[in-house]
Amino acid sequence: MSHCALRRAALGAALVSCWAGVPARAQEPMTLAQVVAMALERGLQARAAEATRDAARARDREFHSRLLPQLSLSGNLPAYDRSIIPVVQPDGSTLFLPLDQTTTSMNARLEQALPLTGGSFFVESQLSRLSITGAQEIKTWRSRPVTFGISQPILRPNITGWNGREQPVRAELAERQFREAREDIALRTADLFFDVYAAEVTLATATNNAAVNDTLYTLNKGRYEVGRIGENDLLQSELALLRSRTTLDGARLEHRQALAALRIALHLAPDAPLAIVGPERTPEIQADTLVAVAQALRNRASVSDVELQRVQADRRVVDARLNNGFGATVNASYGYNTTADNFDLAYRNLQESRALTLSVDIPLWQWGARGENVAAAKADRDRVESNAQATLDQTAHEAHFAALQLAQARRSLLLSATADTVAGKRFEVAYNRYVIGRITIDILYIAQQEKDQARTQYVNALRNYWQAYYRLRRLTLYDFEADRPIL
Repeated sequence: MSHCALRRAALGAALVSCWAGVPARAQEPMTLAQVVAMALERGLQARAAEATRDAARARDREFHSRLLPQLSLSGNLPAYDRSIIPVVQPDGSTLFLPLDQTTTSMNARLEQALPLTGGSFFVESQLSRLSITGAQEIKTWRSRPVTFGISQPILRPNITGWNGREQPVRAELAERQFREAREDIALRTADLFFDVYAAEVTLATATNNAAVNDTLYTLNKGRYEVGRIGENDLLQSELALLRSRTTLDGARLEHRQALAALRIALHLAPDAPLAIVGPERTPEIQADTLVAVAQALRNRASVSDVELQRVQADRRVVDARLNNGFGATVNASYGYNTTADNFDLAYRNLQESRALTLSVDIPLWQWGARGENVAAAKADRDRVESNAQATLDQTAHEAHFAALQLAQARRSLLLSATADTVAGKRFEVAYNRYVIGRITIDILYIAQQEKDQARTQYVNALRNYWQAYYRLRRLTLYDFEADRPIL
């Protein structure tokens, strides 16, 4: 019976398209799946979601690129300084002499971050030229052909390592948010689709009722003239005709408004031809609640967000513990350097260059600030853990009942389809019986109202089913019809 009702609804939609003046050369009526696919392909919201995803992917690639050796070139070309400086003489006196100094330098550096330790290793090469004019003229070159060095914090947070733990979670979170955004678009587009479909069915019903009431009014005028009905029945018939025409005008406006909203979602021109056809079938999906919960906990963006918050909470605890305690930094380098008056000699007679620095930071008394900071970070971690568990429970709860709602929506749809068929047949019988004078006009109008209500309830049940279908996809990121995750 549901297929019969669907065919009648599709026929009503076709009648509405003709009534609304859709050109015959317009595109073929689009199904729900086609409308959703178009919204995901060319809709502005879909483009915004794709741009957000592309930006997240670019940031992820940037992060991994930063972990590779970084080559840079820096220098002064040139640095000029003209000033009067104090110059101490051999007898202890001071003279203020003018100085013209020009420094030119270039530095090439290759640096590699060390995620395991949080330090960095570098190789660099430097070349500089100093030119001084004034009381004494000096021109000299200084070169450091190669220098190897390392910088390593001790008892300090490993920033690179923590960033490395966060970034994969951030990347996965962005991908899942993109999939959820697409499912949100599909759900909203389906709602707009059924706004148009319901408006078309309402318009078809209003058109049919206006025609039926016009026929009944003409019939009743003849009966009144021969004295078969009273004036009250004639006036009731005329009132029903006027109301049906008013309803028809409202249905036309609602239909145009729904079409305009759908065109916006599909990024179509305001005057672009657009026609839809109601769903002729509904997938018989048996969504197991255990599968729904498992997939939601595996695929949802909220799960990745929980994981990211946990990593960040752990990081804050480590930062609070290490940033306020004893720490040190080791800087060591080894290479070769030399000086010469001419550039030709700047890379000859190289001499070793060694440097080692151990910088320490030892807080002596903080009035308990370090302990309180650590306690606050741990309390914040406990808060994150509690909220995380609540989020996971809510995610499982939503997925569980989304599966149940889909099953309930399908049962309601089948019952509404049967009721729509029964109400339609009842009105046909009542109409025929009224024409031959076997029932009163009140009974006919009651049958007409029940027919319209049954049709509206069927359309709403159809909308509710597809909303439940797309909501289940959104809450689990799982395609139960294809039995695979949504990628």
